Amino acid sequence: MDLFEFQAKELFVAHGVPSSEGRVTDTAEGAKAIAEEIGKPVMVKAQVKVGGRGKAGGVKYAATPEEAFTHAQNILGLDIKGHIVRKLLVTEAKDIAAEYYLSFLLDRANRTYLAMCSVEGGMEIEEVAATKPDRLARIPVDAVTGVDLAFARSIAEQGHLPAEILDAAAVTIQKLWEVFTAEDATLVEVNPLVRTPDDEILALDGKVTLDGNADFRHPGHAEFADEDATDPLELKAKQHDLNYVKLDGSVGIIGNGAGLVMSTLDVVAYAGEKHGGVRPANFLDIGGGASAEVMAAGLDVILGDDQVRSVFVNVFGGITACDAVANGIVKALEMLGDSATKPLVVRLDGNKVDEGRKILADAAHPLVTSAQTMDEGADKAAQLAAAAK
Repeated sequence: MDLFEFQAKELFVAHGVPSSEGRVTDTAEGAKAIAEEIGKPVMVKAQVKVGGRGKAGGVKYAATPEEAFTHAQNILGLDIKGHIVRKLLVTEAKDIAAEYYLSFLLDRANRTYLAMCSVEGGMEIEEVAATKPDRLARIPVDAVTGVDLAFARSIAEQGHLPAEILDAAAVTIQKLWEVFTAEDATLVEVNPLVRTPDDEILALDGKVTLDGNADFRHPGHAEFADEDATDPLELKAKQHDLNYVKLDGSVGIIGNGAGLVMSTLDVVAYAGEKHGGVRPANFLDIGGGASAEVMAAGLDVILGDDQVRSVFVNVFGGITACDAVANGIVKALEMLGDSATKPLVVRLDGNKVDEGRKILADAAHPLVTSAQTMDEGADKAAQLAAAAK
């Protein structure tokens, strides 16, 4: 989960990373009030999960609360690379003597952690890497030994930070490592990491990505979710602990197991080429438990998508046998009642497949069509979706 800057800074403050005072608001009046409370010049900063805010006019200096109000009016609603600004961070403007770059990230290619540090801060790190690669240090970090003050100082030194502020930088860098590990992040980035005229090292910006696989260790991270930017169907699926991703097609997909669902997406897309370019509408993995409640929740999410014109249920019975899945489908349709209006193609295979198919046949639900193979089911679902256009 990517965080807004103000959320990243909340984590920084919690771990003692020095930053600048500020608060978030969603109105121009709120920006003015915060500037009045701070009582000094402020920065008005668009809160979007994308870079290039300054170039797009999303970061402005305000010498007075009235200027903060005017800038806030201009920034709210601004479209920055497809992201609409709905929140602003108003923070104290700091005198800057120099700008640096620092990040910790998960290096998947090398199966380790990586620290990146550069004396060339304040610009996009991709530009630094392309134009001044010798100024960007890439330092592997051992997951067991981590980053102590001595190693943090070495990171700053390899990033070519000035000798006179290495000790101060090391303290901030070590605390940023603490954010990275304690919060189970896959990225902690500060650009710029600034040096003030009195040699204080501050994290004036922050980008943090949290590992969703560690949410069970951090119940407080749920507060960071940006529900305004999340698809309502994905929110509903999350409430039922369903692995769901909305796509742009018209054939709803339900399967048990991520690998099977991915294969189903490919087969449906291939079959859809014969039926006017019909494509999958979603990824939905119900996992190993295909109870009536789970199946009903999955169908409810998919049938709530106006783009869906047919549904393909593709299940391979293993620990959860096909008869249990079939009973789940029948009971789910009973639970949904009149809200279930779109045709379902069901392909069952694996453990107790004959019993499962008999249950569906005996139920004889008018919306359900059985298929013997995945290819047959995908073709039928694509055909039904095309016919419903």
